Amino acid sequence: MRAVLTVIGQDKVGIVAGVSTQLAELNLNIVDMTQTIMQDFFTMMMMLEVPEDVDYEVLRQALDTCGETLGVKITIQNEAIFDAMHKL
Repeated sequence: MRAVLTVIGQDKVGIVAGVSTQLAELNLNIVDMTQTIMQDFFTMMMMLEVPEDVDYEVLRQALDTCGETLGVKITIQNEAIFDAMHKL
């Protein structure tokens, strides 16, 4: 199963490293990613491979803590839900 992860916040050193480390600790594989700096804001979107039996609440709690530490907002959604929300 796949999930879409987004990261938004003030740009600073260590965001990609911090998020990637947390994902590795959660045993989530990064399939694809894009990131950019828009003025002083860092934005990143990742496609993740997620085990079928994953508890999204556990993931959200771990990623919320990681985001607070890094000073960014991290969100994760199942790919099917993300796709349904973004169809015209």
